[in-house]
Amino acid sequence: MERQNFVLKGNLCYSLDEKNLSVVEQGYLVCEDGVSAGVYETLPEEYRQYPVVDYGDKLIVPGLVDLHVHAPQYAFRGLGMDMELLDWLNTHTFPEEAKYRDLEYAASAYGIFAEQMKHSATTRACIFATVHREATELLMDLMEETGLKTMVGKVNMDRNTPDYLVEDDAPQSAGDTIRWLDESAGRYERTKPILTPRFIPSVTDDLMGGLNVIRKRYHLPVQSHLSENQGEIAWVKELCPWSSCYGDAYDKQGMFGRDGDGYECKTIMAHCVYSGEEERKLLKERGVYVAHCPQSNTNLASGIAPARRYLEEGIHIGLGSDVAGGFTESIFRAMADAVQVSKLYWRLVDESAKPLTMEEAFYMGTKGGGSFFGKVGSFEKGYELDAVILDDAKLRHPQPLEIKERLERFIYLSDERHIVGKYVAGSKIF
Repeated sequence: MERQNFVLKGNLCYSLDEKNLSVVEQGYLVCEDGVSAGVYETLPEEYRQYPVVDYGDKLIVPGLVDLHVHAPQYAFRGLGMDMELLDWLNTHTFPEEAKYRDLEYAASAYGIFAEQMKHSATTRACIFATVHREATELLMDLMEETGLKTMVGKVNMDRNTPDYLVEDDAPQSAGDTIRWLDESAGRYERTKPILTPRFIPSVTDDLMGGLNVIRKRYHLPVQSHLSENQGEIAWVKELCPWSSCYGDAYDKQGMFGRDGDGYECKTIMAHCVYSGEEERKLLKERGVYVAHCPQSNTNLASGIAPARRYLEEGIHIGLGSDVAGGFTESIFRAMADAVQVSKLYWRLVDESAKPLTMEEAFYMGTKGGGSFFGKVGSFEKGYELDAVILDDAKLRHPQPLEIKERLERFIYLSDERHIVGKYVAGSKIF
């Protein structure tokens, strides 16, 4: 996709930080070679030769970032929502993921997922595939065609998984991962690999150690799950008695952010519902990102993650749809859910933990999660220009609203029918 220099005109809304939302009514957003050259109330003379795309009274916001989504689960979203995590995995998730050994099925299912992601408000995503190498490469092909910038991971799991899905052993899983990396190397501009051990209960120590060797050789980021469910945490204690907490089980294998020697292992851990003081300290010290998935945590009765605490303690935090634990890929919905569950946490768990504000949830779904990809998720100068155009004209209201009020209503009321334009790194998607 060709990048050009251009200007977007409209009502611009973007985060400066978790507390401060910048709103520029009828402002100008300048794009130079895929990067923001700044937001202006009046277009500077040096940019007046650039073509202006005037979106009138529509809202222009940064593209949304999904730090945690399972592509093969999109096919059964909305099912099994009366179950808890481990039962749900065995009843719905593993049988569905086994189908992706069939490339014809994978092409059909992943095609639906990719098309839906293309037309959503999401511009960046970290995506779980399955253990199947060929199907993972197919998913990467399809995501590349969408124009989005994504990280896709072939899942690793060599224990505590049904026989029809489990990998043979650690050497086979690691070897298949290396083959996947070698076969996909150099094929994509926008789609990158990310190491994906599913979670500690399904990955042996030998395999986790092997993945750490691969991570260093190929300089890869990592995504996995952490402290989602109390039964899962108890299981990890049995499997890894040598670890002081769930996060430490990853850390001792070199798969948990940076260490004291300065190695970088950019890491996302989804959920972190029950991360205690020691684990939170480790999250911060290692620079690990928390993917907060409020809808999934509610649907699977996992609990309420203390998002307010993560923000206040300076831990990186973004949002995840966690399809199909979450029943929609909408990160706008994740923002609304994050605010709602934070109110329950404040009321039912910890009265000192103030509920999240709209500004904080919007930050998490844009700049907070976007920083995992670099300078992403804002319109500030020097940030890659990801933008979505929102038409709220059909969200009728009997009186005029401020731009910030219109954004808040859009977060709660919108769906893809009201998204009328999308740009990723300066390239127009639609």
